[in-house]
Amino acid sequence: MVPSSKPILTDPARPDPDRAVAMIVLAMLAVVSIVPVLLTPIPAMVDYPNHLARMSVLSQNGTAGANPYYEVRWAFYPNLGMDLLVPQLARLMSVENATRLFLLLSQCLIVTGALLLEWVRKGRIHLAGFAALAFLYCLPFSWGFVNFEFGLGLALWGIAVYLLLAEGPWPLRFMANLIFVAALYVAHFFSLGIYGATLGLFELSRIRQGRVAYPVAAARLGALALPALALLAIMHVTAGAIGSRGNDWFLAFKPVWPLRIMNGYNLTAAAVTGLTLMTALLFAARRGLLRLEPAGIWIALGLALLYVAIPSRLFGTSFADLRVFPAAALILPAFCSLSLPSRAWRMAALAAISGITLINLAVVFTVWLPYRTDYAAIVESFRKVERGSRVLVSNADEAGDPPFADLTAYPMYYAPTLAVHYANAFVPNLFTEAGKQPVRAVEAVRHLATPDGGLVSSGLLTAIAAGHPPADSPRFVRTWYRDFDYLYVLGPRAANPLPDLLVLLQTSDRFVLYRIRRKS
Repeated sequence: MVPSSKPILTDPARPDPDRAVAMIVLAMLAVVSIVPVLLTPIPAMVDYPNHLARMSVLSQNGTAGANPYYEVRWAFYPNLGMDLLVPQLARLMSVENATRLFLLLSQCLIVTGALLLEWVRKGRIHLAGFAALAFLYCLPFSWGFVNFEFGLGLALWGIAVYLLLAEGPWPLRFMANLIFVAALYVAHFFSLGIYGATLGLFELSRIRQGRVAYPVAAARLGALALPALALLAIMHVTAGAIGSRGNDWFLAFKPVWPLRIMNGYNLTAAAVTGLTLMTALLFAARRGLLRLEPAGIWIALGLALLYVAIPSRLFGTSFADLRVFPAAALILPAFCSLSLPSRAWRMAALAAISGITLINLAVVFTVWLPYRTDYAAIVESFRKVERGSRVLVSNADEAGDPPFADLTAYPMYYAPTLAVHYANAFVPNLFTEAGKQPVRAVEAVRHLATPDGGLVSSGLLTAIAAGHPPADSPRFVRTWYRDFDYLYVLGPRAANPLPDLLVLLQTSDRFVLYRIRRKS
């Protein structure tokens, strides 16, 4: 038996010093958590520079300064959260600040959405705020899946509103669902899936508990699904898309990702914080201190099955399955209770979750702050790139994507795409995939674009220039020495691999810039 216990945060109507301490700690963690974004002009997130470059194309579209290599083509497809909002914000401020403001808005939606959802379910703030801050820089977010982060925050608000209206008049609930489904479809399709799955599982749990009759439950589920089905039908009729074809499960990674999810830059920190959190949750559950309510059990099992079943590459989108983890971490606290037997236990739990959050934040600071110098260096290098040029990007080694040997190198992968913004250049690995982005390369250079954003190795470029191209050489680099004007080689300083072809312009700890002597 567990001694008489009480929640770590009790009824807000009753004075409680533990609750006051917890609220102060939560507020302090929240303030510290947004400091990295405030201190870094370009956050060191893998996809962020690519997103910023695309925002520049969208913001300048139709103006005298529009990039000549890209065109904007809108269609009825999802994943457009920042693509719709940031260009409008950029009318009031620089595109850099508008993009960063969107990131801050996404983080605010994540934290406030988790808090609202828990308040709707419990009538108090208990665990959700701490969970949200602990996962605010988890792997999917720190790698720059910004539209997903924005969409997931919106989904949390949508779930909370739906549950708030769960026992109210059905027309009001239907209209709220319709509004959020439409907004989530536009913001990010996977976030719409999380929203629908959570509410569907919630309604199924009500059937299992006998709280609603089968005909009523069927009607509620139908009303829940109808707006999404209508949007998919419209997308099909209008030739919209979600992404490219092709799904890959990468099943060998499924057991590994739980130990990597907490941190996108340091696998040791991810494993330590992940194991600590899982051990604490398992211990609390076995002692009866942590309990999931019936609806929470349904949602937890459903999200676990979704993680196992969903491809890692879904419709051409990588790391789709990883996105289930932050969704579960943000939703489930609203459906569970934690009761601890003494003040010492409560303070220990508070210290543990705060420690996990601070460890992740410390890693973020140690990566983001030095990258201010690295990004400043590459922005300065664009002054040496003639405006309107074609810029190729390669990697100095054969590191995979992601480079697990050194994840701190990963935020540099798409930094050269900023030449699109600062030099009005063409960069082949700018994200331009139909169904995901409304930007695409113009016909004249479309054969040189790589919509998936992959990098080629400098060794491959050397072999091609030497007249020994491998049979499987990508199309866009087969005549790279004639098609491009400049070459960025990512990685530490190294000797010029092709001194007769490449003219050194600038070196840095993380890249080298060359001008290409045109070879006939």
